[in-house]
Amino acid sequence: MRFLVRTIVNALALAAAAILLPGLSISGSGALASAIGDGPATVVAYLVIAVVFGVVNAFVKPIVAFVSTPLTCLTLGLFSIVVNALMIALTAWLSEFTPIVLEVDAFFWTAVLAAIIVAVVSAVLGWLLPDSAPERTAER
Repeated sequence: MRFLVRTIVNALALAAAAILLPGLSISGSGALASAIGDGPATVVAYLVIAVVFGVVNAFVKPIVAFVSTPLTCLTLGLFSIVVNALMIALTAWLSEFTPIVLEVDAFFWTAVLAAIIVAVVSAVLGWLLPDSAPERTAER
């Protein structure tokens, strides 16, 4: 359940970034759109990209964040924005191997601004949505 909520939050954050940034788009869902319709195809496209983004964040981001810790400390945490932009760029590259493609025009402006938008939207949605894990209390 937690994975599903996190995937939906990532999909909404990526959709917000794609709406706000002209250089970020999702394409290649033409066959899917003709099979199930435009609206559901768009939702499925964002969910597929969100799953790829979640896998990248789960497996690659911890390694990159650990390696870049000295640089993140030197920049007082601002390099973490670049790490997030790298994860979006990696998601765009990995999505080229799927029928649904995330396109990023330029790394510096598009990916960095997308990383900021995704972080803010994910934080707000994560704050608004209740945590699905039950709180554990000390049993006596």
